Amino acid sequence: MEKVENGDFVNVEYKGTLENGKVFDTSHGRQPLEIQMGAGHLIKGFENELMGMALNEKKVFTLAPEDAYGQRDENQTQSFPISEAPPGMNLRIGMTIGLTTPEGHQVPARIVHLDDEKLTLDFNHPLAGESLTFEIEVVGISSTPTQKQV
Repeated sequence: MEKVENGDFVNVEYKGTLENGKVFDTSHGRQPLEIQMGAGHLIKGFENELMGMALNEKKVFTLAPEDAYGQRDENQTQSFPISEAPPGMNLRIGMTIGLTTPEGHQVPARIVHLDDEKLTLDFNHPLAGESLTFEIEVVGISSTPTQKQV
């Protein structure tokens, strides 16, 4: 029986929920997620749970924050004068905006405070500090990608 190994391209149907039962992501209604094992594109705990699974095998597991997006770090917030915000942007609390680093990388940040003088951004991943429960099913294992790479 074929099992998931490092380097394989694995297609996974999944549903991710928070401790309160709220679904934060799912493949339902979309193509399965295709993962190249060992490529570092997944949270570590998810990939560890997937390793060694067989085709059509199902599993439910919960990841602690350390195995998912880490603990929240309150030092990952930063305030800026509102005058530094792009003119004409309709900013609001809870909105996620993309900032560009000096190296040209896009970094998402969520607006947590906004007034006439300053804008405070939270650079933590939105799921940082959360335990995540996943229901997964391996629906494909291949040595080559099966989905069009974008």
